Amino acid sequence: MHVFVTGASGWIGSHTVDDLLAAGHTVTGLARSDASAAALEAKGVTVLRGDLDDLDAIRRGASEAEGVLHLANKHDWANPAATNASERAAVETIGEALVGTDRPFVLASGVAGLAQGRPSTESDPNPFVGPESMRGGSENRGFDFVDQGVRTIAARFSPTTHGTGDHGFIAAIVGAAQRTGVSGYIGEGTNSWAAVHVTDAARLVRLGLEQAPAGTKLHAVAETAIPTRAIAEAIGEGLGLPVTSVDTADAVSHFGFIGQFFGMEMSATSDATRELLDWEPTGPGLLEDIAAGAYFEVAARR
Repeated sequence: MHVFVTGASGWIGSHTVDDLLAAGHTVTGLARSDASAAALEAKGVTVLRGDLDDLDAIRRGASEAEGVLHLANKHDWANPAATNASERAAVETIGEALVGTDRPFVLASGVAGLAQGRPSTESDPNPFVGPESMRGGSENRGFDFVDQGVRTIAARFSPTTHGTGDHGFIAAIVGAAQRTGVSGYIGEGTNSWAAVHVTDAARLVRLGLEQAPAGTKLHAVAETAIPTRAIAEAIGEGLGLPVTSVDTADAVSHFGFIGQFFGMEMSATSDATRELLDWEPTGPGLLEDIAAGAYFEVAARR
C-alpha cells in the first residue's frame, strides 16, 4: 500500500514509518523542514514538503495515496485554539480528498476525557464535538466521512507513548524534577495514566490501517493504569531526588504546562483492540523505561 503520513518525522510518526516500510508498504511523508526531509529521504520515503497549515499539500498527499495516517499536531500549549483549528482543518481536508474511495484514514486521537472514575474503553464515545472542543473535535469530524465512503479509524493514544528519545509529557515531568530539585506528583498521586511503548503503538497504527473496519476506535494502550505517584517515585529514584506532593493550585507553576494534565485521570483499557487486531504489546513498560534512564538525557536538554 502507498501510505501518506503527516507527522512522519515526529516521535510516533517516525517509528510508524519504520514499521510500515518493514511491512513492505511505500510511504510519502509530509515534511516542513530540511532536516525532516533529509531524515525521511534517508529511509527511502518520498517527501512532500509542507506543514499542517498547507492544506493544498495535505490534499495532494491524501489524494495520491492508497491510505492516510494523520499523526501530526502542532501541540502549541500557548495557543490551543490555533492547534485545534489546524487539526480540524487537516482532518476535513483529508476526509474530503478520500470521499468515495473506501481508502483507510487513521487519525490520531487520545484517551483523555473519555470516561470519569474508571478506565475508558473503545466503546466510549468521544465527547469532544465541534471546532472549539479539544483537538477541534477531530475524531468525531473524521467519523463524519464514514458515510461518504472513507474507512476512518481513530487511534486513541495513551497520554504517554514512551521510549528512549521521547520528548513528550514524561520528559516534561522529568524536566520539572530536574529544575525544582524534587520529583512531584499532584495531590495524593492516586490518579492513573495509561501507557504504551512507541514501537507497540507504531505496530498498532499499521495494523489498524491494514485491517480495521470503518468507524473503529483503537486504543494504543499497553498498561491500563499507572498511578502518577509511582511515576514520580520512579523519576525520583532515577535522579536521586526526594519525592513530594504538589498542591493542585500550584501544579502549573511547579510543572509548567504539563501541570494541566498530570493530575488528570487518564487510564484506559485495550481489550477490544487486542482482540480485533491480534495485537499484543511486547515493549518495556513505562516504569521500566524510566528506570533504564530513557528520559534523563532528553530532559536534560530541554
